[in-house]
Amino acid sequence: MKTPGYQRFFAELKRRKVFKVAAVYGAVAFGLIQVADPLSEAMQLPETFLPLVVATLLLGFPVALVLAWAFEVTPDGMQRTEEAAPGEIERIVAQPASKRWPAGLLALAGIAALIAGAWYAGRQSGSDSVQARTEVMEASIAVLPFVNMSSDEEQDYFSDGISEELLNLLAKIPELRVAARTSSFSFKGQNLEIPVIAERLNVAHVLEGSVRKADDQVRVTAQLIRAEDGFHLWSDTWDRTLDDIFAIQDEIAADVVDQLRVTLLDEAPTVEETDPEAYALVLQARHLSEQRTPESVTRAEELYREALAIDPEYAPGWSGLALNYRRQGNIGSIAYQDGTALAREAAEKALAVDPSHALAHTILGLIAENEGDLAGAARHHERALALDPGDARGVGAAALALETFGRLEEAIQLLEYQVARDPIGLAGHVNLGLAYIGTRRWDSAVESLRTAMELNPAAGGVRSFLGYAMLYTGEPEAGLSLIQDEPLEVFRLISTSMAYHVLGRTAESDATLAELIEKYERDAAYNIAYVVAYRGEIDRAFDWLDKSAIYEDPGLGEIFVQPEFEALHDDPRWPVFLERIGRSPEDLAAIEFEVRLPE
Repeated sequence: MKTPGYQRFFAELKRRKVFKVAAVYGAVAFGLIQVADPLSEAMQLPETFLPLVVATLLLGFPVALVLAWAFEVTPDGMQRTEEAAPGEIERIVAQPASKRWPAGLLALAGIAALIAGAWYAGRQSGSDSVQARTEVMEASIAVLPFVNMSSDEEQDYFSDGISEELLNLLAKIPELRVAARTSSFSFKGQNLEIPVIAERLNVAHVLEGSVRKADDQVRVTAQLIRAEDGFHLWSDTWDRTLDDIFAIQDEIAADVVDQLRVTLLDEAPTVEETDPEAYALVLQARHLSEQRTPESVTRAEELYREALAIDPEYAPGWSGLALNYRRQGNIGSIAYQDGTALAREAAEKALAVDPSHALAHTILGLIAENEGDLAGAARHHERALALDPGDARGVGAAALALETFGRLEEAIQLLEYQVARDPIGLAGHVNLGLAYIGTRRWDSAVESLRTAMELNPAAGGVRSFLGYAMLYTGEPEAGLSLIQDEPLEVFRLISTSMAYHVLGRTAESDATLAELIEKYERDAAYNIAYVVAYRGEIDRAFDWLDKSAIYEDPGLGEIFVQPEFEALHDDPRWPVFLERIGRSPEDLAAIEFEVRLPE
């Protein structure tokens, strides 16, 4: 009777001592892993040392088995294993189970030891990372929008405003990581458990509360919750008049700091006070401005003006008005140039009242960028971050300035910080995705932009940006499908023309480009330049870059981000154009712009 194939194979493994090598290798590997763990800690080796040892041992295991199969150790050194002698395999198979099984069981024990060692190392690394993350996260908090308990639903602006003021106050503490407003406020109206919210925002504590306002009487209730177990660390209620609203905010902030046991360099920050009526108007104006519709920003302007008529020395009122003017210009409720001029005037008044007002510097930095004053932009952004290093809005603005200077890797570091601090903020994910495109990290770009689309599927530009990125990941059909659902026509036309081109649908690409030029020549000259560059029309690309410079297109600030312009870099016209717009290497090198990642 012929010996079954599998029995011959296992007999061959035993003859070639493969089982023995597996057993010894596993046992030795387990011991090495046990030694490597305390050794790495004692010698303060990099965190990658233990995973590297484990990976090497795991990869070496199959190599050792192959070598054991192919070679044997003889008195004359390492030799290739000879073929089995006639009848040798059959004799091994014929042995009783008591002699055949131990070798296999020892091999299994060796494999188990190797797996156990790898599992142990994984647990050690995992526990270390969890511990590190816990240490980083312990001094972290999200301020949820306080619930409006007033009989009038229109008083939402007041409860939201109180929450935002507290958030901004706590964000001034360098040792405390505070989730950004856009992320915290995204949970408004959602009936989610505190641990779920805290996990999504990556914070250890949550501050929530309620506000009841009737005439000039205010009741504020606040409670600080430890997210891990839902335990209320502290709660309190204040019944005051509107005149005392600032004292209430200061008391809440001080109590939160005390409960979190944060060691401050100075005493806890205090809120900037103003007339209570002016304060209520500013809160209402801010609430309306965030809605970003022509009607809401117009009404917000009126309310800001009313507040500043009461207290013209209130810096947050002036910076809020400046921000609102920029929004009016961006959405077309007033001319863009008018919005810029008015925003500059209001931001400068904020600084005249309070030279340490960070938001005003951020706004002036953005305006300077759009006007090509890169040195001025750098000064304002540096100052804004020095005054308020934890402000996600200021961090994001500084990152965009770095992109203007061609310092994309530094910009990405800031944007990744912004996204970590504001994980549900749309702008951070969009800007990070576009920065990844600038560094040709296509898959990362798609991931960030897809996250942005999931956060707000109706957001203008996001579908177009994501579809555009997918042209570079080899998914033009899927990208075109997304682009065609883009709600903003100008972005839809830009990316559609590019998608048709890469798909070889030349006539459709031409027709879409012609429509883009007909409708948006002045507003999208810069975009048209990179579309034709993508299509390989170099001379035409330079013509449109010239037009974008004439039209003072703010898109030129992204010229170092756009991958399509790589085709122009070796053309002698390229350095001439960069010099024309003040972005030559010499121009940029002359500008001092030191940006440090916030602690």
